[in-house]
Amino acid sequence: MKFLSAIQILISLALFAGPAISQARSPNFIVILADDLGYGDLGVYGHPTIQTPRIDRMAAEGVRLTEFYSAAPACTPARAALLTGRYPIRSGLVRVLVPKEKWGIPASEITLAEALREQGYATACIGKWHLGGRRPFRPLRNGFDYFYGLLHSNDMSFLPAVKWPRIDLLRNDKVIESPAKVNTLTRRYTEEAIRYIERHRSQPFFLYLAHTMPHEPVRPSDEFRGKSAHGPYGDVVEEIDWSTGEILGALRRLGLDEDTLVVFTSDNGPSLVGAGNGKQPNGSAGALRGGKATTWEGGMRVPLIARWPGQIPSGTVRDGVATMMDLFTTFLTLAGGRIPSDREIDGKDITPLLNGSGQSPHQALYYYFRSRLFAVREKQWKLHLFKRDISPKGKPQSPVRLRKPELYDLASDPSETQDLAGQHPELVARLAERAQAFHAGIDPVMKLPRPSRSFLSGVFTQAPKSPDKVPK
Repeated sequence: MKFLSAIQILISLALFAGPAISQARSPNFIVILADDLGYGDLGVYGHPTIQTPRIDRMAAEGVRLTEFYSAAPACTPARAALLTGRYPIRSGLVRVLVPKEKWGIPASEITLAEALREQGYATACIGKWHLGGRRPFRPLRNGFDYFYGLLHSNDMSFLPAVKWPRIDLLRNDKVIESPAKVNTLTRRYTEEAIRYIERHRSQPFFLYLAHTMPHEPVRPSDEFRGKSAHGPYGDVVEEIDWSTGEILGALRRLGLDEDTLVVFTSDNGPSLVGAGNGKQPNGSAGALRGGKATTWEGGMRVPLIARWPGQIPSGTVRDGVATMMDLFTTFLTLAGGRIPSDREIDGKDITPLLNGSGQSPHQALYYYFRSRLFAVREKQWKLHLFKRDISPKGKPQSPVRLRKPELYDLASDPSETQDLAGQHPELVARLAERAQAFHAGIDPVMKLPRPSRSFLSGVFTQAPKSPDKVPK
């Protein structure tokens, strides 16, 4: 068991100006990450038919953020940002990785698991990885002591024209099921996570539980099939709700409730494939515009619920910008670790935002899609430099460079319907300059090649290219 020094306890007390901390040991951290879950897909965020009573209760017992953002509107870059605390363009993981390619998370990146393991934490990744399938890029080489799950998304063997391998279920580096029974994964991830918590109850642990669902194709278990009024998509979300309740119940049963900070969120907005033609999936961004693969609010703003009884307030809703990159800095600070000083860390400590002693620590937020900076936000103002929309059938369209940037006031228009650029030319110029300066200062660790025509076979031959320029 690792104990905090007196200095670390004083630092932690200073960080929590709200409820007093009575921690006798470093806190446990659990991140529950849904895949392609929309901002409007939970009951507590306003969904009219999907029932999520356990997650809603988690919100009633903790803090719910209304302006929490992914760092990218797609799987791989979002996960890279969460685990490194950095915009994905810095690591080079700017697009979704597929099976058989030779790229993955660079060895030079410091993951949250690596940083916490240095502080004496046990670390586990249960669920979907998606940061590289070859051995050097897998969880066990990137700070995790234990892995149980899939290396890629559950749709990467369903296309008959694609010569990809089967979806394998792994324990550490050993394939234990091929193909994986996808409809059973939520239940088995949950059981595996509870067993892990039981094994490590006497030491600080970091559990990264990354669900496969509700990423398409949605596959509810037999127990949940037909249960939701919202169809198969609702079935899998309600199963994730069940899973979350099981995890929180295990913490209560083991006496770890007040020792554990649990965060529930999503990697990006909902996939809108099938929109308008009744095909699955059927996620919702609520009143927000756009979805997965776009940098409109619906693609980037995601749910965030944090629960830590006795340490952060209950039943609280907070505004203020925060991002999944902040989890890196927040967790490491609470664990008494040092933030790496040899690289740019974009994540901030959001403890004051969670406990009500402070506001958002971000002066600006940058919206990237792949290597291109699409938009920048400062306070309530969001300036779009590029845009990408979704067709009526749910298919992402090609990015468009805007001849005239578009400006939206997210405080009064979160749906991004009224362009105010013509009314605020000086603000437009200043935000565009800020975006240009930020992007110009990026020096990627790796410049991931764009896929060639052989993309569907998972083979890449095109030479790396420099990141796209931001329009002035």
